[in-house]
Amino acid sequence: MMRSIARFTRRSALLGLLCGLVALAVSSPVAAAEAKQKFKIAWTIYVGWVPWDYGETSGIIKKWADKYGIEIEVVQLNDYVESINQYTAGAFDGCVMTNMDALTIPAAGGVDSTALIVGSFSNGNDGIVLKGKSDLAAIKGQSVNLVELSVSHYLLARALESIGSSEKDITVVNTSDADIVSAAASDDVTALVTWNPQLAEIAKMPDAHIVYDSAKTPGEIIDLMVVNTEMLAANPAFGKAMAGAWYEIMSIMTKNDEAGLAARTNLAKVSGTDLAGYDSQLKTTRLFSSAADAVAFTQSADVQKTMKSVAKFSFEHGLLGEGAGSEDFIGIGYPGGAVTGDKGNVKFRFDDTYMKMAAEQKL
Repeated sequence: MMRSIARFTRRSALLGLLCGLVALAVSSPVAAAEAKQKFKIAWTIYVGWVPWDYGETSGIIKKWADKYGIEIEVVQLNDYVESINQYTAGAFDGCVMTNMDALTIPAAGGVDSTALIVGSFSNGNDGIVLKGKSDLAAIKGQSVNLVELSVSHYLLARALESIGSSEKDITVVNTSDADIVSAAASDDVTALVTWNPQLAEIAKMPDAHIVYDSAKTPGEIIDLMVVNTEMLAANPAFGKAMAGAWYEIMSIMTKNDEAGLAARTNLAKVSGTDLAGYDSQLKTTRLFSSAADAVAFTQSADVQKTMKSVAKFSFEHGLLGEGAGSEDFIGIGYPGGAVTGDKGNVKFRFDDTYMKMAAEQKL
């Protein structure tokens, strides 16, 4: 049950946007960044994020923190929305989140944030199911059950765009992940958008067809470790320790030797599944286990294209804040100095500095 809740909160963080902004309004502003020795990061359960727990329990994070003379406290939160809200309010130095949530919560809330580690992206974990039809075009005119204003909603918008359609051609029915499998069993429900493991359960139902999935929009639902930009600038040791620890974790868990199997078995238990279940989730996740691969992806023009699409969707659905006059309201920075959106209001950044250090073994 915990894993189901965790995946739901990861996917529906946008629903907590208003609550997050209210919390920001009444909380104290984040203090000016300065060099310090102790840091806190937050994580929630998801296939690409549970490795942080392994890093903590195995001692890998402590090993790298000790190397740079700092302390890193790793905290699990059961509520993904709350973890991002707490990060935005300054309670954590870093937090796991998707690219869309980083833009629409901390960045939209005025907190300059950096994607320190680009860990993975959904590559089939999210999909659209039609009952009785195997062609995406048949979705027109249907009511579609999904978690509204989530990445499921974003995936639907991208799918409709791919067939020259738009949301005006369908009706969105807000449905929680806890209810979506039971909803799928109803004869009245004929179209759904969800993520694994619910997606796999629904796809097994009679005459159910996955007509579109996130493998058709590769690299658009990105899983990140996001940190406060000013804090990172004042504390490069933190960035080095985090990157060093992450890629050591990756080097262990992605192998099929005794250590790798033991690590993934541990990750499966934390995730509420077994080794086969966790490995199945990995198959529909593009995990950047190599720092060089993560750098190449982060530097690609595809990331800029994706963020333009995400910004457009977010603006059209009122997720960039009341002051946003266009999808370019928030500036997003990339390696090499490129910026999309407002160059005078850059609040979200993709930075490959520390991933490059890991790739070049300079940590």
